[in-house]
Amino acid sequence: MGNLRPVNQSKDLFRGAFILTIAALIIKILSAVYRIPFQNIVGDVGFYIYQQIYPFYGLAVVLTTTGFPVVISKVYAELKEKGNGINAEKFLLTSYIFLQLFGIVCFLVLYTGSGQIAIWMNDPKLVILLKVVSFVFLLFPFVSVIRGFYQGKGDMVPTAVSQVIEQMMRVATILLLSFYFTKKGSSPYFVGGAAMFGSITGSLVSAIILFTFLFIRKEWKMFSQSIKRIGEPSIGSKWILNVLFSQGLAICICGMLMIFIQMADSLNLYSLLVSGGVNAEAAKGLKGVFDRGQPLIQLGTVVGTSMSLSLVPLISSERLKKNSEFLFHKINLTMKISVVFGVGATAGLMTIIEPTNIMLFKNASGSSMLGVLCFVILLNTLISTIVAIMQGMGKIGFPAGVTIMAFPIKYGLNLILVPHFKTMGAALSTVITLTFICLLLVFKFKKMFSHPIFTATFFKHVFMATMVMILLLKGVLITTHFLNTGVPSGRLIASFEAIGSVCIGGIAFLWIVLRGGIFPEEDLALFPFGSKLALFLRREDRSSTYVKKN
Repeated sequence: MGNLRPVNQSKDLFRGAFILTIAALIIKILSAVYRIPFQNIVGDVGFYIYQQIYPFYGLAVVLTTTGFPVVISKVYAELKEKGNGINAEKFLLTSYIFLQLFGIVCFLVLYTGSGQIAIWMNDPKLVILLKVVSFVFLLFPFVSVIRGFYQGKGDMVPTAVSQVIEQMMRVATILLLSFYFTKKGSSPYFVGGAAMFGSITGSLVSAIILFTFLFIRKEWKMFSQSIKRIGEPSIGSKWILNVLFSQGLAICICGMLMIFIQMADSLNLYSLLVSGGVNAEAAKGLKGVFDRGQPLIQLGTVVGTSMSLSLVPLISSERLKKNSEFLFHKINLTMKISVVFGVGATAGLMTIIEPTNIMLFKNASGSSMLGVLCFVILLNTLISTIVAIMQGMGKIGFPAGVTIMAFPIKYGLNLILVPHFKTMGAALSTVITLTFICLLLVFKFKKMFSHPIFTATFFKHVFMATMVMILLLKGVLITTHFLNTGVPSGRLIASFEAIGSVCIGGIAFLWIVLRGGIFPEEDLALFPFGSKLALFLRREDRSSTYVKKN
């Protein structure tokens, strides 16, 4: 009986991690997919307007989903485990007060500074959108604390439900309002403001859902009792403030890499295009075409990061158990997944970028520039995985410090490259910035382990699989172009080319990778549809039980 409780706790940990991973996967897919119909509705200029403001909303999203809920849940669980319920409740209440004050400051800075920020962006009409999105910062403290409370109890359902429904509500608001006001002939800036209103409706719904969980379970009484005991001696407010803003902000910053990159583009890409002699309307269109890269990058990274990050809770638990051999194996597996899927998605999308661009966004504008941005898929997948592993091993400061560097590097490179190469310069500056960040993290990551993470055989099989996939994709494109000679190129043909290429190239890539024995059968068992993927293995690499069964 003595071992029963730790086993149950372990099962609860992985069940909770699985629930949050599924929720995160749904949210990432929704976040990437809705931008495609949205761009189709509002056009490149409308897309530019929305994407200029999106990074500010992205900051609020990170605050409510990563750093603060994680730290609050960790400290709350530790205090409850020590049997100090009063301190745990005081921690939640004080955390809410501090975060609400922080949220009010963020709101006031963004609301009152919206005019100055819009001037910095060289587009004063963006003021109304900045003011709309500023209200989200008033709602994030309540959401963060309640999510942290439930996660600290080991109950991930309220967090997962609130996150998914928040995203669904936001996406529905954006698409419905943008469609309605575009049909009415409203100005693109008014349509953009209406779309940004989705950030408020989503946050409100999330807060209502979490409050409903508190009300139904009668857990809100705990907070009212905490208010009555606020004068009683307990843990210090200074200690709570330090925990929140030393650990919480560090974790938040680690999740803001792509937001910092987008923020730099929002602040100076359009103005640099205009100052470089591009007409204002044309510059907005060019920035909108550049922003097509965001959903492509998100869709490209979603599989690799979701599969690799789902193993991070295992890494955290094994570190605590001091099981170094098993820990290294799981880290090795996580990194292999990120490299394989990152390389495959990058090379595949780059090869078929033109038909994909036409299929999703109606035309082939900016295809070569978007092809360069495809490198971000591999870099972002590697960076996200390494940062998550470091956090799982208790290393938070270094990845946070490196992530902060992304903004000034990207901003500075834009100043150098955009005047000469326009949006291609912005794409190159993004790739250079992320390459630098990735190299710093890899260097630090390698110093943490005495054994090499990858072997020469691993890289050989990944390289072979990539080359075969690229040749197959090129072959499919050449064949379809030949068969469609004389037929006007359109979205239907482009869709056939893109989807057909993905199916053929993806299967070939996976077949070579798995036949090469990169992932043993016991590792494939951790993947979704692992038993199906095992069919790609050579017969001698399958277990006898599996061979008999199949």
